Amino acid sequence: TGREESLGSFEGMSFAPRFPNDGHSVAMSIAQGGNTKIYKMNLSDRRLVRLTDCNCIDTSPYFSPDGSQLVFNSDRGGSQQLYTMTADGGDVKRISFGDGKYGTPVWSPRGDLIAFTKMHQGKFYIGVMRPDGSGERLLTESWLDEGPSWSPNGRVIIFQRQFPTSRGKLGATRLYTIDLTGYNLREVLTPMDGSDPAWSPLLPL
Repeated sequence: TGREESLGSFEGMSFAPRFPNDGHSVAMSIAQGGNTKIYKMNLSDRRLVRLTDCNCIDTSPYFSPDGSQLVFNSDRGGSQQLYTMTADGGDVKRISFGDGKYGTPVWSPRGDLIAFTKMHQGKFYIGVMRPDGSGERLLTESWLDEGPSWSPNGRVIIFQRQFPTSRGKLGATRLYTIDLTGYNLREVLTPMDGSDPAWSPLLPL
């Protein structure tokens, strides 16, 4: 409808909002006093519930397709890694155990995989793993790849890739797609730089 409304005024910086498929709530990160915690708000009554509580940075929450779980990244173990928990904040489990740091987790529409950004030895990767952390596969490698988003059928991932300039500074940012085999890398042409892609669900004809 184009109508816009505020969800509330929060103590601290609020960011990284994500909706479950039913649209009845929203998860978000709120930073206070050097720590960042994940909260969930019921949209019908605006009730805010804290899901995580540690002296750490918890962010980038993303709901599973059925809304029963969340994946997020946290440095609670000393480095940035991926964790899952139930939608009410229980049963927290670490799922990433490879070398490097992990971030921007995104659950696939089919529920079988989680895509992520991996940072290791000065390079960035887009990869996937099963929700229990098994079967990790890296699909891309470059100077800076990040921000994966799934196609509706769960077979293709779109992401942003940034290139360095000759002096090592940040250069152009472009959008690319890659399929789950790690092949068929294609640029999505945009008139100017493109970043932060988000793939919509299938739209009715």
